Amino acid sequence: MQNATYISEYLDGMRQITETISREAIDDVIEALFDVYRRGGTIWICGNGGSASTATHFACDLTKATIRPGKPRVKAMALADNIPLVSALTNDDGWDLVYLEQLKSFFRDGDAVIGISVHGGAGQDKAGAWSQNLLRALEYAKEHGGTAIGLAGFDGGGMKTLCDHCIVVPYDTTPHVESYHVALHHLIAFCLAEKIARLETT
Repeated sequence: MQNATYISEYLDGMRQITETISREAIDDVIEALFDVYRRGGTIWICGNGGSASTATHFACDLTKATIRPGKPRVKAMALADNIPLVSALTNDDGWDLVYLEQLKSFFRDGDAVIGISVHGGAGQDKAGAWSQNLLRALEYAKEHGGTAIGLAGFDGGGMKTLCDHCIVVPYDTTPHVESYHVALHHLIAFCLAEKIARLETT
């Protein structure tokens, strides 16, 4: 395959996603996160592999890019970032509990958990079913007065039905889904920044 062909096909895929993704689902997530912000809650974000790096990037932008003079700040943290804690929990409790066990320490009523997964928990490999640690974290949020939010791809997997709000990137290749998740997190973070800037505070 020539480079030009691959470039064209890849960009065509991104355009197809843009044309078919649910705007309503994106709007729902923005409003849900804005509600968490107004309540003073914390947004906890988790993912595996490339989605873990997206979670960290998302937490960074939610925390830094939304700062507006005189306005309360967004509180967001990525659960994969404390490597010693992640490795200790993996060693002692198992990978499927690595995010849930952290939430037991930090999660409060009114917080939100965002899970980022290409397949939304569908499928499996040598280690077993994919993204079970994310699904457990999302279940915990729902059971403890919080909001469960998903960014998924393919058909959404279990995340689509589990979450209170879920954006599914309607495409079936990992690079496209992961790339679009980054575009979505930028859209969400910077839209929240605009909403915060317009928010009347007393």
